[in-house]
Amino acid sequence: MSKKLLLGNAAVARGAWESGVRVVSSYPGTPSTEITENIVQYPEIFVEWAPNEKVAAEVAIGASIAGGRAMTCCKHVGLNVMADPVFTASYIGANGGLVVCVADDPGMHSSQNEQDSRHYAKAAKVLMLEPADSSDCKEYTKLAFELSEKFDVPAFIRLSTRVSHSQSLVELCDREDVELKPYEKNIAKNVMMPANAIKRHVVVEERQNALVEYAETADINTIECNGSKIGVITAGICDMYAHEALGNNVNYLKLGMVYPLPVEKIKSFAAECDKVYVIEELDPFIEEHCKAIGVDVIGKDAFTLLGEYTPAMIAKVVLGKDSAESLAVKESIPVRPPVMCAGCPHRGTFYVLKKLGLTVSGDIGCYTLGAVAPLQSVDTTICMGASVSAAHGMAKARGEAFNKKLVSVIGDSTFMHSGITGLIDIVYNKGNNTVIILDNSITGMTGHQDNPTTGKTIRGEATKQVDLLKLCQAVGIDHVVVADPFDVKTFEKVVKQEVERDEPSVIIAQRPCALLKTVKYSGTCKITDKCRKCKICMKLGCPAITVRDGAVIIDATQCNGCGLCTNVCPFGAIEKEEK
Repeated sequence: MSKKLLLGNAAVARGAWESGVRVVSSYPGTPSTEITENIVQYPEIFVEWAPNEKVAAEVAIGASIAGGRAMTCCKHVGLNVMADPVFTASYIGANGGLVVCVADDPGMHSSQNEQDSRHYAKAAKVLMLEPADSSDCKEYTKLAFELSEKFDVPAFIRLSTRVSHSQSLVELCDREDVELKPYEKNIAKNVMMPANAIKRHVVVEERQNALVEYAETADINTIECNGSKIGVITAGICDMYAHEALGNNVNYLKLGMVYPLPVEKIKSFAAECDKVYVIEELDPFIEEHCKAIGVDVIGKDAFTLLGEYTPAMIAKVVLGKDSAESLAVKESIPVRPPVMCAGCPHRGTFYVLKKLGLTVSGDIGCYTLGAVAPLQSVDTTICMGASVSAAHGMAKARGEAFNKKLVSVIGDSTFMHSGITGLIDIVYNKGNNTVIILDNSITGMTGHQDNPTTGKTIRGEATKQVDLLKLCQAVGIDHVVVADPFDVKTFEKVVKQEVERDEPSVIIAQRPCALLKTVKYSGTCKITDKCRKCKICMKLGCPAITVRDGAVIIDATQCNGCGLCTNVCPFGAIEKEEK
C-alpha cells in the first residue's frame, strides 16, 4: 500500500474503483465534475457523460438492478434533475451497490442557489454519508457501496466545494474483485406501479428503522473527548474548520453519517457537556434533529444560514473575539469576478443582442456571463433549459409585439441536456420564438467535457455526432440558420430577420471555444492612431481591452488575436498583428 495526495473528487473516484464499481454515468457540474473525469483512468469501469443527470441516474439504477455496482455524480442542482428516478430507486432498493455522489456549493461559487442536499436524503429515505477530507472521501465511498448492498438502499455521498477541491493524503489499496450479483426477474420489487409500490413503502420504513439502529454504532460517527464541558457536533468540512478554530478546547461528535442521524449517541454526548454547539453550513439539518430528540443545542441562532464558514467565524462564536482575531485573514483579498475569456465566441452574440435592445431569456453556462457589465444582455436565468421554455411563457403572457423583441440563448450542451423538450413545446403549442443555440463545440463552463454534439465520448473515442441543424428541423423548426457571431454585421442581420418571422426559428451561433486546443488564433490586436476614442470596442467587455490615461489600449499579454474587436470598430482603428 502507498499514500498519495488526492483531490476529494479524485479520492471518491479511487474509492469507487477499489470497490469494484462497474458503471459510472454522470453529467458534468462543478464542483462534482472531477469525480467522473478521474474515473477515466480506470479501464475496468464503463464511464460516460450522459445528456443530463436524470439519464445518468437511470443508467446507474439499471446497472444496479442488473447486479453491478454503479455510481452517478452531480452537483446539488443536478440532483433536482435526477430526483424522479432517485426517489423511485429508494423503493426499488439496490441489487449491486448504488451510490449517488452530490456536491453542494455553499457560497455559490458556481451555482444559482445554495440548496442543502441533506433534505433529499430525508425526503427519499435513503442513507447519506458526508466526508470531511480526501481520506474520508475514499473510505466513505467504499463504505457506501457496502451499506447500499447490506440494507438494499441507494446511498448518497454528500460533498461540498471545499471537500471536492481540497487535497489530503489517501491510502491506496487494490481493487476488490466484486462479482455481479445474480439477476432475477422480480416484478414486485422492480416494477413500481402503485400495487407494488405500496408494498415496497412498508419495506422502506422497516429499512429506515434498521438504518437508524446502524447509525448508533457506525464507526464513522466518532466522539473525541478532550475533557471539556463544551461540545461541538459537526459533519463534513465543518469538522475541519472546527478543529482548526477550536483545537483541544472542546469535545467533538463528528457525524460521518448525516442521514439517518443517531439518537442515543447524540444524547449521551450532550449529557457530558454543559453547552453544545452544532456547526453546519447552510440549513439547520442536524440542529433540528437534535432539538426534535430533546437535546438543547446552539446552532443557527449563533451561526449564519448563508454561505461558507471560516475558522475565525467559529472561534468567535465558541471561544470569543480574541481567539477569532488570531485566525482572521490580515490582508484584504482582491475580488475576482468571473468574465468571459478573451476570444470567447459568445461575446459577439451578446454584443449584437445588446445593440438591438432585445430581451434575452438566458440559461446556465459560460454565457450566463452575458448578464455582466458592460454587455448586460441577459434578462433571466433560471435553470438548465429554462431559456427556451421560459421565453415561450413570456411570449404567451405579453403577446406578439413583445415576442418580436425576445430571444432565447442556450449552449449546445445545455440544449442537449434539457432544451430540446422546450423547443418541442414551442412548436407543438404554436409558439413563435427565436432560439439561439450557442454552439462552442464543447461543454465550456465545467472545463471542456465532451457531449453528444462533439462526436467524442468521455474517453475521447469517436462516436455518432448529433447534428443540431437536423435535430431542430426534426422537431418542426423550418427556419434554422447557422451563423458566425464574430461576423457581427451578418449576425445582426440574421437576428433581425429571424425575430420578425411569424413562426419559430433557430439560429445556431457557431464558433468554437477559444480555449480549445484545436483553436489556433494567432497574433495580437492593437489600437492605431485612427482611434477616435469612441470606446465602442469597450462595449465588448473583452478583458484585453482597457482604458489607460484616457486612451484605449489592448493588453498584448491577454489578447489572443481572435479579431472580434476589428469587426466592431467603425473607424478601422484596430488592426491585427501577426507574430
